Amino acid sequence: MADTTAAVPGPHRHDTREAVLFGGVYGAVLACSMVAALTQYGRTDRAGRRYDAAWLLVTALASALAHGYAHYIAERRPHRRWDVLRSLVDEWPLVAAVLPTVLLLAGAGWGWWPPNGVEYPAFALNIALLFTLGVVTSRWLRRSWIRCVAIGLVDALLGVVVVVANAVIK
Repeated sequence: MADTTAAVPGPHRHDTREAVLFGGVYGAVLACSMVAALTQYGRTDRAGRRYDAAWLLVTALASALAHGYAHYIAERRPHRRWDVLRSLVDEWPLVAAVLPTVLLLAGAGWGWWPPNGVEYPAFALNIALLFTLGVVTSRWLRRSWIRCVAIGLVDALLGVVVVVANAVIK
């Protein structure tokens, strides 16, 4: 009688650099999009900014959970018991990329700076984050500095598109 138990392979493991780039860009664009929505629908008082910060964090966590679970089920093969948790934990760069914006909004809510107009520094922060992610990840691949800056500018353009789209839609 043949042994019908086969070792179940582990989930596809993404390279850390790949995960940081993907999750970082996804998180920064998510933060830009959420802040763009807040410029139109958000409150500009301190309590409102604390609420906005919490809502952005919850949205990032939900996005990370959905994305991690989508990776898990997309593999369409048997999984080991804890693979779903590993898939979810692998989404940490997405949440990490949103944290600076959460802190910026929360800081406005805690009175560290004025709550009105905090969206503009948040946009600048996320665009700078996108640029930095583009430069750093392309340097990891040993590309020339000129090419790295060009890639960083293209990544930053994602954030600019969100900001411009928000201005046009208003």
